[in-house]
Amino acid sequence: MALTVAVLISPLVVAALAIYCLIGMLLHVVVWCWWCPRGRDMLVVYSNSPIWQEYVQQQLLPPLETRAVVLNWSERRNWRPSLAVWAFRYFGGSRAYNPIAIVFRPLRRTRTFRFYEPFHDLKHGKPERVERMTSELFAAIGEGAQTGSR
Repeated sequence: MALTVAVLISPLVVAALAIYCLIGMLLHVVVWCWWCPRGRDMLVVYSNSPIWQEYVQQQLLPPLETRAVVLNWSERRNWRPSLAVWAFRYFGGSRAYNPIAIVFRPLRRTRTFRFYEPFHDLKHGKPERVERMTSELFAAIGEGAQTGSR
């Protein structure tokens, strides 16, 4: 019985996976064609959390302001459907998605930097993971490491 159900459901699973992959490819192409030529090659999402708001606003956003599309998770009730929201929902996933930086590189794999856990280490007096991830982010986009500890 279970084998019969699995055989009957498998085409639906394959179709769902194909649609999911197609949506991802379409989002990549739209970002590459719409944002990248305008100098926007990344999406940054953060919130007004006392754990990371100051760091994100003072350390991450200033060097990225000309190239990042920024969403504030705390203001998500006001979000309208947009490429940024769709890209965040697709590439951000459902785990450790805030704060997050997503780097789009034409014809290459998207890089995702999930800062949630490193910021919780920072909260407990361990800034190394946040500083390392920030350095990796800046290295991935070709910027010098512009970090500073709290």
